[in-house]
Amino acid sequence: MSSQHAVIIGGSSGIGLATARLLLDRGFKVTITGRDRAKLDAAAAGLDGDISAIVMDASEVSSLREVFTTIGPLDHLVLALGGGHGAGPFATVDLSDLKKGFEQKTIAHFACAQAALPHLSKEGSITFVSAVSAQAAMPGTAGLGAINAAIAALTPILAVELKPIRVNCVSPGVVDTPWWDFLTEEQKAPTFAGFGARTPVGRVGRSDEIADAIAFLIGNGFTSGHTLICDGGVRLGQ
Repeated sequence: MSSQHAVIIGGSSGIGLATARLLLDRGFKVTITGRDRAKLDAAAAGLDGDISAIVMDASEVSSLREVFTTIGPLDHLVLALGGGHGAGPFATVDLSDLKKGFEQKTIAHFACAQAALPHLSKEGSITFVSAVSAQAAMPGTAGLGAINAAIAALTPILAVELKPIRVNCVSPGVVDTPWWDFLTEEQKAPTFAGFGARTPVGRVGRSDEIADAIAFLIGNGFTSGHTLICDGGVRLGQ
């Protein structure tokens, strides 16, 4: 696998950055993308190996084909785009916020995969990153669940339509990443403790654990159309 090129959309922090680090350790050439040049450069500077960083806003769909033409041939596409829009109790979710959530995550995943397709090896793979809100019945996550379930639903369809390219999805649970930075450090501790108490493994996840699940799907040539739920079992405690 040492000669293979993986492109990670949303690779400047969290799960995307952890995946970049793991794949580089395994000898991949890696390109990370993100919206913030300074953040991207800082991420790339902390990585060892054949690493490139390209500024890209995945929600700007009109520019995606040009960006992928610049990136060139790739073997594996990882879509690690985050998104927090659309959260809240169903009765009061702001529909404009929900629409923004679909645009920034679901549509961005769809559009990036579409734009990358002409450059993607037929022996390669696409790995979407959804979220366990698509599988768990958590009150207050109807919007997030709909956004992430749409990504999970896309996976088996594309696995058949785009064959022999393999298409899979990882559905993380509660993971300690910058996604939670809307909370203060004092607020994070009890929030994570609460989720940990409802999770069979007794804690929230780490970015490197989700990266390991993504790397498995990239490397296993006999797995396609699968959503790998990597949530510590939190969906079971609802």
